[in-house]
Amino acid sequence: MESKTVLVTGIGGNVGQGILRNINSLQWPIKVVGCNVTEFSSGNYLCDVSYKVPYAFDENYIAEINKIITKENIDLIIPSTDYEVYHLAVNKDNIKAEVIVCDASVAQLFLDKYLTYKCFFENKIPFAKSWLPKEFDFSCADYIAKPREGRGSRGILINPETPQKLGDNYMIQPLHKGIEITTAVYVNKKGKLHGLFSMERQLENGTTSQTIVNNNYDFEFKNIAQKIIDLGGIRGSFNLQSIVDENGTIFPFEVNGRISGTNSIRHNLGFQDVKYLLQEYLYDQEPDTIAPINGIATRIYLDIIYKDATNFDDLNNKNSNPTLY
Repeated sequence: MESKTVLVTGIGGNVGQGILRNINSLQWPIKVVGCNVTEFSSGNYLCDVSYKVPYAFDENYIAEINKIITKENIDLIIPSTDYEVYHLAVNKDNIKAEVIVCDASVAQLFLDKYLTYKCFFENKIPFAKSWLPKEFDFSCADYIAKPREGRGSRGILINPETPQKLGDNYMIQPLHKGIEITTAVYVNKKGKLHGLFSMERQLENGTTSQTIVNNNYDFEFKNIAQKIIDLGGIRGSFNLQSIVDENGTIFPFEVNGRISGTNSIRHNLGFQDVKYLLQEYLYDQEPDTIAPINGIATRIYLDIIYKDATNFDDLNNKNSNPTLY
């Protein structure tokens, strides 16, 4: 197998770190380069070398990415944050390496949950009813206000007394009650649905803390996923977040046009979307057949110790000899 070099962005977050762990677990001849908006993060431990870059919306972001591509001979870029997906998609023609992103219009759509609702409504794709605050009619007893471009659980308000006072950067949805399902979908190079994988999850601070495989609704999710794929412009992995109520009705409420935060969990349960990306886009191979298994996952905190280190300047790669506890 030919040696390659992959750049993973956003290595300070759980999505990027999951991608890094998945790549390393394959033990393929892949040099792993990471980047983040800070010089040092726990993700450095998982990289052969890492770099600090500006935020994706910064005018110098693409230039800095191209510098890394040139210096490290990057073959493939896997972004792990929504804003990087969007800005890399917009500038795809100016990037000196292949980058796995949806079309810019699709990346922009998924970045804004209200625009996602409007598009899905027009195309008869299930999605939780959504209003701008000034349009909310109090037609549901319980409701949730959330930023249109929010991440995790940041800025969420339950039953605010005066939702109309929130700006248009917010949106309102019914507060559907039931189980939360996260569904990862992989679209192959030919634009076809390769498969999907669903887990029921519990959250802590907006991040998955515990999951259990739940494939009871996969027939319905496949129909929803196919309708989304039929919109066009989708590549690689995307994620659908939904509530399933006591009647079994599915209410999708968010789509992420990227690899999601549970990628390291599902990799070990038979849905290996990071591997599929590498097979298709790095080695021009057909992706493995999906072989899902049942299972439960929970997350713990670990420590990375750099003995005798006195500053952070040189702690940017595996050669810093850290120890994991």
